[in-house]
Amino acid sequence: MDPTSGADPSGSNALAAEPSAYLRQHAGNPVHWQPFGDAAFAQSRDRDVPVFLSIGYAACHWCHVMAHESFEDDVSAEYLNAHFVPVKVDREERPDVDAVYMAATQAISGEGGWPMSVFLTPDGLAFHAGTYFGPRPVAGRPSFRQVLEAVTEAWQQRRGDVEHSAAQLAAGLAHSPLNHIAGLGLPAEPPGADILTAAVRALAASEDRAAGGFGTAPKFPPSSVLEFLLRHAAAGGPAAAEARSMASRTLTAMSGSALFDQLAGGFARYSVTADWSLPHFEKMLYDNAALLRVCAHWLRLPDGSDFPRADAERVVRMTAGWLLAALRVDGGGFASSLDADTVIDGVHREGATYLWTAEQLSAGAAAAGYPDDGPRLTRMMNVTGRVRAAGNSAGRDRAPDGSPLHPGSPLHPAGPLAPADRRIWERVSPELLRQRSGRVQPQRDDKVVAGWNGLAIAALADAGLLLDEPTYLQAAAAAADYLETVHWDGAVLIRVSHAAAARGIGGLLEDYAFCADGLLALYAASGNERWYVLAEKLLLAAERRFVRDGAVADSATESEQVFNAAGRVSSADPFDNATPSGTSAFAAALLSYAGYSGSTGHRALAEGLLGWLPTVAVKAPRAAGCALATAQAMLAGPLEVAVVGPDTPARAQLLRVAALDPSPGLIIAVGSGTSGGSGEATSVPLLSGRGSGGSALAYVCRMMVCLQPVATADELRRALNP
Repeated sequence: MDPTSGADPSGSNALAAEPSAYLRQHAGNPVHWQPFGDAAFAQSRDRDVPVFLSIGYAACHWCHVMAHESFEDDVSAEYLNAHFVPVKVDREERPDVDAVYMAATQAISGEGGWPMSVFLTPDGLAFHAGTYFGPRPVAGRPSFRQVLEAVTEAWQQRRGDVEHSAAQLAAGLAHSPLNHIAGLGLPAEPPGADILTAAVRALAASEDRAAGGFGTAPKFPPSSVLEFLLRHAAAGGPAAAEARSMASRTLTAMSGSALFDQLAGGFARYSVTADWSLPHFEKMLYDNAALLRVCAHWLRLPDGSDFPRADAERVVRMTAGWLLAALRVDGGGFASSLDADTVIDGVHREGATYLWTAEQLSAGAAAAGYPDDGPRLTRMMNVTGRVRAAGNSAGRDRAPDGSPLHPGSPLHPAGPLAPADRRIWERVSPELLRQRSGRVQPQRDDKVVAGWNGLAIAALADAGLLLDEPTYLQAAAAAADYLETVHWDGAVLIRVSHAAAARGIGGLLEDYAFCADGLLALYAASGNERWYVLAEKLLLAAERRFVRDGAVADSATESEQVFNAAGRVSSADPFDNATPSGTSAFAAALLSYAGYSGSTGHRALAEGLLGWLPTVAVKAPRAAGCALATAQAMLAGPLEVAVVGPDTPARAQLLRVAALDPSPGLIIAVGSGTSGGSGEATSVPLLSGRGSGGSALAYVCRMMVCLQPVATADELRRALNP
């Protein structure tokens, strides 16, 4: 049963005390919203009415539009309250709910997205669904009121047909091809080098070589695919140069576009145009953590003119700086997102904070002391001066209340700036940022999601180590401490917290995997064995919780209704979505853990979790980036480096040399080097017996064969590249 059940059966809006900012945004609606849980479904059964399930998230522009048009409307709310039990779900808080009902929505309507509108039986089975419904019929799409009335009529007059259809849909979801892929009978063979090379070439076939990225608009940052391409480039082989070129084109295009916040750093969720010129302005923790880590890993490759190290380092520093300034909450964790909309005079205006007119740029240049720079700034940033509909508003030039949308354009340099333009930008941009900071800012969703914080910890740890930036390592350690203190009760990792209080369901597979991977990265960067120990606990708990009878599931059965809707089948989605697949991320974390612990059983489990990959690596590589990246690490490793000795500059130098090695199979352990003698014991088996004699040493082991320890940076480079 659902432990988050807190619905108010008295018939009032019950969202005011919820941890989700998205749910609290709807606490003032006249709709009698209930959180997802047993109590809401009990109301449905007692009143003999369907559940109306609305799924969205705080930074979703069209969720705000539908809320204004329908959920804030007294007449719509009165009908909804009378004929349904309205239930509101934050997809970021309950991805298990979102995944099942998204599959149902796509099966029913042929489309998916947010806001998602699903009609359920009291047992949780879906029987009708769609996405956004407006107040009036548009282009063959019925109005929200028409949908409500049609569903009510079907429920009251054709109940048998409704229940039969719902049962058939649940049975169909249970037998979907995806469940057969993700059944993951273990053990299985991971893909070989030939399949990974073929995947690179399949990606090349869908690349947008002119604008970077893959496919057409809308275009999303392909973070997991980029990580795979970097690893393939580092590993060498027939497609290595092709992999690097694709990655560099995409990173160059994204970082030199409106998708990247040229003033404050950080990436927007996606672009509604193929050339990255018009972003959907929400900024998510998970996107920025993933892209920060990818750009940090680019620094391991040999420098070149395709995406110069200086440009990559600028993106890393700006993105890390934005994370620390904009998303860090009290206690050290990271909030989920910044909204796509800015609320000005009560109206949601998408992207208003980030848009500029030519006049505003000229005024900013003058305020900075460079009045002649205005026209050139306007040209280099592609600011048209026209009023243009922002982001995801699909050509609308009016807000829901009829007022004009915010005028202006996002800053879109459309590529790296020439040296002269860069000098102008660097002298004027601080003033532009100061002026922008004085505008009304987007709202922040303060809920802390465990797994997304794991992604941020990994990115900050890697960036801090590679750039020798202790501020990033300190932030990663503070977030890790927050997770251990707030989210981990010693047995279960709780997915969400708000105001330093964990609430709701236990974490999903992705939460355990992302957190464990981040903690292992933090251990490698800091040498603090506390993080290794916590990562080990999370991985072993995840194995007990999600791996059963030779198969893996994305979630424990947190909700009977969700289990019913899925056809009473537990499954795992192996494909990446907004975040990497939980299955693939679990395999990646297990692979690293096996390198540290020497556990052949956990390496075999990681291999088994990728057993499905050869069947889809070439057919759908864009949806399998995390799995492909993990498979590349399997082929390349383990390459184990144990850096031991007192915490001195000499040890730090050896650690950085090791960290800069681009091998996808690299595993780094750091310790005092006293565990082999009379000193304190180590929790990390890879360090066991690695004495240092009081000075810094590095032990290199490749495929379980170890070399003699080395003491200098040059010796370590030679050992890593024989």
